[in-house]
Amino acid sequence: MKVVETLFPVFFMVFLGLVSRSKNWISWDQKEGAKKIVFGILFPALIFHVIFVSDLSINLLKQIVFLDVAWIIVYLIGKILSRFVGERYRSLAPFLLMTCEGGNVALPLYISLVGSAYALNIVTFDVAGIIINFGLVPILVSRQVNSGQSAKGLLKNIFTNSFVLAVLLGILANLIGLHGILESIGLATLYGNTMTAVLAPITGIILFTLGHDLKVDLSTLKSLFSLMVIRLVLCGLIIGGFYLVFPGLMADPYFKIAVFLYFMCPTGFPVPLQLSALCDGKDQESFMSAFISVYMLITLVAYTLITVFK
Repeated sequence: MKVVETLFPVFFMVFLGLVSRSKNWISWDQKEGAKKIVFGILFPALIFHVIFVSDLSINLLKQIVFLDVAWIIVYLIGKILSRFVGERYRSLAPFLLMTCEGGNVALPLYISLVGSAYALNIVTFDVAGIIINFGLVPILVSRQVNSGQSAKGLLKNIFTNSFVLAVLLGILANLIGLHGILESIGLATLYGNTMTAVLAPITGIILFTLGHDLKVDLSTLKSLFSLMVIRLVLCGLIIGGFYLVFPGLMADPYFKIAVFLYFMCPTGFPVPLQLSALCDGKDQESFMSAFISVYMLITLVAYTLITVFK
């Protein structure tokens, strides 16, 4: 029942977006406007907040560095293997191999298995994903879109990017202990309530736009299947990497469950928004939405197996 309680709202919002497109309740331009709100305002606030309130201990930093290096290797391998996905989706494939959806899928499923006391395991992985998603990806996308741009112009675009700024400011605020300062002057609750209001619409809008973009073309099934197999293999290698680099942690059953569940989750929901600049047709956006939605089936199978054999 827990898995239904967790995933039903996800699929409902995707379904609502799908129906809204088919009934023409929300036009393509209106949907793109909603994306801009999330992409330009709400996501940077989310990135800042997650990094700002995280406990950046040495042990957690080691996990974050390991995982970020792993995702970069996945991207590089993805560049090589993307030829198996088809030319139309080749530029998108390496990005769809990176990151996992933690906050909306892995975290609630994990909590349903082991309780909220161990939630930091998933959150740590997600911080690494956030750094990739909103630090590295904007740089790579900007480089592809502006291939003829000067190095100075590219650097300017990178360091004026709202996501990169959010990452840098979040790290700075964390290191100087700004949260403790807010608590000492009685503003921590005000900050928390404000961020709750700012961040609340994000998940719903993302899932709605994913549903609005979702249109599975039978001609893309081969590309979808190929990309799913590549992602499964590469995420399996990351799991193996945890056994090699963190054998002590993997001996902890709660941590091991976090690793296996997290890396069987779909690509992070924000990725399609990040890659909009690389798309020159609606079919490419539909492909990304279809890939994430279909991959949820793998997550359900993994969750069921973990529940049975844990």
